[in-house]
Amino acid sequence: MNNREKLWYLQPAKLWVEALPIGNGRLGGMIFGHVQEERIQLNEDSIWYGGPKDGINPDGSRHLEGIREMLFEGKVEEATRLTRMALFSTPKYYNPYQPLGDLRLYFHGQKGEVEAFQRELDIKNAIARTSYKVDGVTYRRTMYASYPDQVIIIRLESDQPGQLNFSANLNRRPYEGETGRLSADSIWMSGECGKHGVEYACVLKAKTEGGTVSVIGDFLSVEGASSVTLLLAAASTFRESDPLAACQLHIAAADQFNTEELERRHIQDYQTLFNRVSLQLTEQDPLDDLATDERLKLMQESHSHMDTGLMELYFHYGRYLLIASSRPGCLPANLQGIWNDSFTPPWESKYTININTQMNYWPAEVCGLSECHEPLFDHIERMQVSGRQTARDLYGCSGFVAHHNTNLWGETRPEGLFPTCVIWPMGAAWLSLHLWEQFLYTQDKQFLQHRAYPILKEAAAFFVDYLVEAPNGQLVTGPSVSPENVYVLEDGTRGALTMGPAMDSQIIHELFTACIQSSDQLQVDGELREQLTALLARLPKPQIGRHGQIMEWLEDYAEEDPGHRHISQLFALHPGTQISPHRTPELAEAAAATLQRRLANGGGHTGWSSAWIVNMFARLEDGEQSHTHLNHMLRKSTYLNLFDAHPPFQIDGNFGATAGIVEMLLQSHAGELSLLPALPSAWPQGAVSGLRGRNGYTIDLKWSDGQLSEAMIDASSSGTCRIRTREAVLVRSGGVDIPVNRDHAVIEFQVEAGCKYEIFRK
Repeated sequence: MNNREKLWYLQPAKLWVEALPIGNGRLGGMIFGHVQEERIQLNEDSIWYGGPKDGINPDGSRHLEGIREMLFEGKVEEATRLTRMALFSTPKYYNPYQPLGDLRLYFHGQKGEVEAFQRELDIKNAIARTSYKVDGVTYRRTMYASYPDQVIIIRLESDQPGQLNFSANLNRRPYEGETGRLSADSIWMSGECGKHGVEYACVLKAKTEGGTVSVIGDFLSVEGASSVTLLLAAASTFRESDPLAACQLHIAAADQFNTEELERRHIQDYQTLFNRVSLQLTEQDPLDDLATDERLKLMQESHSHMDTGLMELYFHYGRYLLIASSRPGCLPANLQGIWNDSFTPPWESKYTININTQMNYWPAEVCGLSECHEPLFDHIERMQVSGRQTARDLYGCSGFVAHHNTNLWGETRPEGLFPTCVIWPMGAAWLSLHLWEQFLYTQDKQFLQHRAYPILKEAAAFFVDYLVEAPNGQLVTGPSVSPENVYVLEDGTRGALTMGPAMDSQIIHELFTACIQSSDQLQVDGELREQLTALLARLPKPQIGRHGQIMEWLEDYAEEDPGHRHISQLFALHPGTQISPHRTPELAEAAAATLQRRLANGGGHTGWSSAWIVNMFARLEDGEQSHTHLNHMLRKSTYLNLFDAHPPFQIDGNFGATAGIVEMLLQSHAGELSLLPALPSAWPQGAVSGLRGRNGYTIDLKWSDGQLSEAMIDASSSGTCRIRTREAVLVRSGGVDIPVNRDHAVIEFQVEAGCKYEIFRK
């Protein structure tokens, strides 16, 4: 294992954002590494406070047309006042995602001087380790969350017999339920999460080699052991009718395997996903010998210092975090993945779907982690039930709709009190595009037919009913917002609510296009295809404003905050596909101007916003700016455990930056594979394998002196492969030269499913 595949430190964590995360999608733990009193903060993905609510405002539908008329007439304040009363939900907010509790380990007889301390997170094997020496005895802890066995496993060892003496306890301060003895070697904890909320249980079992284990009160007590294995299981009534019994079953099943078998099962399962992609951006570097916090501080304290190896580690860490927080059968990754230590976390740690949840899944397909995408698809299906009701009762429309947040229960009503974000009916539309993306990458027509297209079609059905004709004859959404931003009218009136913000039209463009292409692929719904094509032609197109920027609203309004963290009008650049340097150069130039204007006014000041900027500059093929903002993220928006800082911690920045690194090396959104489209000068040589491109390709790349040297393309379906590359290249398959057609910087050639194609620089 090299130091670009692990986080490591020479001291315990002092703060939660210095602790090391483990997870199996459903169970999570934050490990501090304290010597005498270890804390492992625990999460289970379904521990949310409270139960589902209806909450749709009963007065909404009868006021909708009046609100629209006010907005078309420029009566922003009147429309906002009525919207707050008539469309905002009753009650206003969703309840939070909460911790499961803490596991505390109290070690006895380890009060001497601590030597040779090290803690690490091995992201090659998804294992956290802590080791140290006290009074000549070396102690080791190995911890991981096993997906195949659905338990957290903690292995404690000493290199001299009989030296492990400790007690263990489960607690959930300040919302403790019940705790106690389950058996001679097991303790339990249970409770509930508010009225109509889930009930939960957690079980901890100890297996010793040498020594004894007993239960005293609600503590496990281990005396004189040489090694101990702790098995921890947790469950809630979200999935299980009897959570305590479910925990016991998980423990009993895992207990059939010895320590080596448990670890082998865990590593084999994890590496099936993690090993699909490799990345090397630089050769061995002296900085690789620095502990992770020292390395990060060196970068943060020097504006000129760049650390390519740390960027490589950050990329691998992002893949690790996605695998650890989103696995089949689990809930999708929320604002903090699954790692949350607060009962009142920032933004309730929910699913914010005006970019943040979507950003969590930007690395999924490009990094070959389609399985990790499944929890999001499951949740979208969960949202459909509520979304149909919201569409019908609030808007009088068919289809299904969601706004800027959802929660454990898949609720879709408008959420919150702030007009800048609440009434934004685009959440389901944007989320649905993730299913279309998976089809584009996998070319799985069964998936398209039975899962993706039905959801896309139902999301589109809402807008068939919801779109209204503006005075200029275009079809627009509204009331809506450009997420979280505020415009200023000529008379000084500030507003957020509007008709037809640019992002809405851009998302609907992608949604209708996906439905049209799906219908064509499947040869179904010809009339719907014609209807959506006609509607698509009447949507507003991206427009250029007075500053040379892409306009954010139908009118070229002034912005209250020109450096706003959301850059919603550039959805068409990324993750959308309407703006391209090659197909729409004028709009691409305006997109660049939009970014520069945001940045000149303080934009990119949050971690996730910087990550989006990395991706957008990559789409503009500006590798230097993408690299600059990766540097900016590490310097300004990264905690010592490499968690992204909004601040506070939000995991979307980690995932967005991981995807951004891929966008710099490979793009496939424009009907072609673009090789090294935004390679920065700081990465003159390197190699990557296992990246995936749309239309069913897996791609390996090598480059030197800032130029492509060779590539391998594995085709999973037959057809025409188009490749954009600056270099003149040869194409071979099975040792035979393949004839190619060249159109400027693009070559094209025929591929067959199951064949590999080598690309060489001439």
